[in-house]
Amino acid sequence: MSAAQTTATALGVRPTCAALALAPATFYRYRNGPTKALTLARRPPARSLALTERQTVLDLLTSARFCDDAPRQIWATLLDEGQYHCSVSTMYRILHAEQAVRERRDQLRHPTYTKPELLATAANQVWSWDITKLLGPAKWTYFYLYVILDIFSRYVVGWMVAPRESATLARQLIAATCSKQSIAEDH
Repeated sequence: MSAAQTTATALGVRPTCAALALAPATFYRYRNGPTKALTLARRPPARSLALTERQTVLDLLTSARFCDDAPRQIWATLLDEGQYHCSVSTMYRILHAEQAVRERRDQLRHPTYTKPELLATAANQVWSWDITKLLGPAKWTYFYLYVILDIFSRYVVGWMVAPRESATLARQLIAATCSKQSIAEDH
C-alpha cells in the first residue's frame, strides 16, 4: 500500500485506485489509519441493569423458590405479586452470561461408539450379507434378494431370490455358499 501512496501523490488518488481496482474510500481509510470508532470500547447501554440489580435478578432466578421454573414463569409470578425487575429476555441474558441456561429436559445422551472396521487380507476371510426387497410383477408383491459379498475381493460369493424373508432361508444360503467356497463349518 506504500507504493500506492507514492503513486497517488504523483498521479492522483483516483487514477491510482482505478489502476489497482481499489475503492478510493479504502485507500483513504488505510492512509488515515484506524478510526476512533474502531478503537473505542463499546459503552454499556444507558438503560442496562446495574450490577446490584443484575445480582438481585440472578439470586431470584437461582433461588429455591424458582429453581425449577422457566424465566417466563418466574417473570409472570413476580408480575402477579406486583414486582418487576426486568424483561424475560434480560433474565435469559443474565442466565446465559452465567452459563446457567441449558436444556432442562433429561435427554438421552448417546455415547460415541467406534464404527466397526472389518479387515480382510485375503479372499473368504470376511463376508458381508444383506437382504434387499425387490418389487414384484403385481401390486403389493415383493421378492427378497439375499446377497453374500466377500469384503476382500467384492465378489458375490452367494445369492438367492426368495418370496419371503426368513432365517431358515438365510441359513440355507449361508450353508450352500460355505460348501461352494469349501469353507468348513467350524470357521
